[in-house]
Amino acid sequence: MPLGTDTKQYETPNHPFQGERIANEHSLADRYGLKNKEELWRAQSELRSYRREARDLLAQAQDDPVVQRRTEEFLGRLTRVGVLDEEDGLGDVLGLEIEDVLERRLQTVAYRKGLANTPQQARQFITHGHVVVDGRRTRIPSYVVDTDEENLVEFDENSPLADDLHPERAEGQ
Repeated sequence: MPLGTDTKQYETPNHPFQGERIANEHSLADRYGLKNKEELWRAQSELRSYRREARDLLAQAQDDPVVQRRTEEFLGRLTRVGVLDEEDGLGDVLGLEIEDVLERRLQTVAYRKGLANTPQQARQFITHGHVVVDGRRTRIPSYVVDTDEENLVEFDENSPLADDLHPERAEGQ
C-alpha cells in the first residue's frame, strides 16, 4: 500500500451532536447534492488547509523573495481553480467560505451549466460517465474544475444524453 493512503482526507467535527451545525451540514449537502457529510468534511478540510497556508505566508517577511514567490504560486493556484479572483490577496483567503470550495466541484459546475435538473442528477450523470471535461470522461463528482476547463464541461458525444431531445435533459437547453 502506498504511503499516506491509509489516512483520512478530512477531520470530523469536534462536537458531533450540535443541532445548528448538523442543520447547516444537511442544508449544504442538499443544496450541493453531496453523497454524505464526509464529502462536506473533505471540502472543509481543503478550505482549512488554504487558510493555514495563507496564515503561514502572512506570518513570514513579505520582502523575502522566496516568500513572495510562494505567495504568488499559492494565489495563482487558487485563482486558477476559481476560488479567488485575480485581484484578491492573501487576506481574502482567510475570508473564504465552504461554498466557495463546493462551487468548484464538477457536480456543481455541471448543474450550474444546465446539464442536469438537480445537483443529484448531475452527480448521477457524472458517475455513469455521461459528462466529459475537455474531451476526457471524468467519473468523479468532486473533481475540482479549473476556470479554463469550465467551458469544456459537456456531455460525452457518445452518450445518449448528448441528444437534445433526451427526456432527462434539462428544460430549455
